[in-house]
Amino acid sequence: MSILFEPVKIRTMELSNRFVRSATYDGCADRTGRVSEKQMKIFSELAEGGVGLIVTGIAYVLDSGQRFEFQNSIASDDCIPDFKKLTTCVHNRGAKIAVQLFHAGREGASFFKSKSKLAIAPSFINDDPYFTEKQYRSMTEEEIWEVIRAFGDAAERAQEAGFDAVQLHGAHGYLLSQFLSPHSNRRIDGWGGFLERRLRFHSEIYSDIRTKVGGDYPVLIKVGVQDGFPGGLEFGEGKLAAQLLAQWGFDALEISIGIRGERFEGTEFKTGINSLNREGYFRDWCKMIKSEVDVPVMMVGGLRTFELMEEVVQKGEADFVSLSRPLIKEPGIINEWKKGNHHKARCISCNKCLEVLSKGDMLHCNQQEG
Repeated sequence: MSILFEPVKIRTMELSNRFVRSATYDGCADRTGRVSEKQMKIFSELAEGGVGLIVTGIAYVLDSGQRFEFQNSIASDDCIPDFKKLTTCVHNRGAKIAVQLFHAGREGASFFKSKSKLAIAPSFINDDPYFTEKQYRSMTEEEIWEVIRAFGDAAERAQEAGFDAVQLHGAHGYLLSQFLSPHSNRRIDGWGGFLERRLRFHSEIYSDIRTKVGGDYPVLIKVGVQDGFPGGLEFGEGKLAAQLLAQWGFDALEISIGIRGERFEGTEFKTGINSLNREGYFRDWCKMIKSEVDVPVMMVGGLRTFELMEEVVQKGEADFVSLSRPLIKEPGIINEWKKGNHHKARCISCNKCLEVLSKGDMLHCNQQEG
């Protein structure tokens, strides 16, 4: 049997294989942020399709952290019953499920603009060539602590709702990566400056979560270890940040990009994944970080070929492989691979699924071949 199908644990969470469905915004929540029937179907198919660990799309922990109209909320206790139905559904189909805890930070600016509100961020930057939206402001000390407590409260709700773990979204230009990047965090108080201060936000969130969920509950993080443009977070600091997060107690690291740069090459959504050397575009980052930490590492980014995924785990470059776009196209591909049909994922990385979401539609594969 392939190493990819060996049972494995993350802290107390026992998984049937090393395949992770990387968190994917689906645009399917209802207007109140609750779980919809469409989402129940999506996650049922992923569980039935053989995914070991499913990570839900971005669930905002506080109303100020919302990014999209049809996005799940974990900001209040009334979300718990619907999430319980979701976790039960997934568990009954043999998979484990984590919820991704999220705050958009300044990335919520366009969403709040229509509501005549300002988004919040570590710092307001007037001349930012990579983020031209001006409808946001710097956070106060009180607001920082409010968000920290909101992450802890959300993790407590997740535990009550039956999620097997939580994953913090610390990548892709959202609030945690805004604090980490020296480009977007220009504070001169205890939350900005050298690396440990820019990581203080992460540390305080982790501490608050641990206080509320206990020592055994798995707490994961997706971390952006390099920004997608020159002059932002560099990998040297990003790697050190990953090491510190592991030392502080995070139970697994999923390695990705930080603040997004040029579309699509400077983002997590790279296109043109049409050859083996284009796959696994965060592989080098994972390999270097894996050699420096004692917690499981998840590799995401353009993985399409079964043999390549097997190789990176066999070589100790990562412990898990995370897939997003391939599972939009083929939610049952993991079971196909388990049966020995090791065909390459049919996703061609055309990003038509992103275009669907940007138009306000629900997530689906809109692949155009040829």
